[in-house]
Amino acid sequence: MNSVAERMLAVLKDRGYTNFTGVPCSLLKGIFRLIEEVSEKSDESLVYVPAVREDSALGVASGMYLGGKKSVVLMQNSGLGYSLNVLTSFNLIYNIPVLLLISWRGAYGNDAVEHDIIGAKLTNLLDSVEIPYQEFDCNRTEEIVLQSLESIEKTSRPAALLIKDQI
Repeated sequence: MNSVAERMLAVLKDRGYTNFTGVPCSLLKGIFRLIEEVSEKSDESLVYVPAVREDSALGVASGMYLGGKKSVVLMQNSGLGYSLNVLTSFNLIYNIPVLLLISWRGAYGNDAVEHDIIGAKLTNLLDSVEIPYQEFDCNRTEEIVLQSLESIEKTSRPAALLIKDQI
C-alpha cells in the first residue's frame, strides 16, 4: 500500500501540480521527503524550491503560476501569519491560485505553547480572508485533495488543505 504522502503526490501530479515550495514542518515531513527524493532524481516532471519563509514561498509559487505552472506551498500554520500580506495584497486580488498545504499545529491543544493561539484560530483566520479550506483525512486522501484542487480550478484563487497529523 502506498503511503499517504505517495497517494497525495500522485493526485497532485495527475492534476498538473508539479511545482512545490515551502518551509519544512515535522507534520509534513513525509511529503517533504518524498518531494525532495523525486526532485533529486532529476525527475523533470517535478520541481521543488526550498524557501526560508512562507511569504517567500508564496512569491515563488505565484511566479511559477505566472510562468504557466500549477504550484503547491507547504507551510506550518504559524507561517500563514507571515503570508497574509502576500495572500491578501497579491494572490487574492489578482486571482493567483496556489494550493496551501498547511500543517495545523496546535489543532488538538496539546502542542508546544507557541502553537496554541494560531492553532485555535486557524479556520477563523482563513474564513476572514475568504480562503476555502478542507481538513485533511488520510482515509480519504484522494477525495480531499481533489476537492481542494476543484475549489482552486473553479475560483482561480488559493485554497488550503489543513493537515493535523503527520503525513
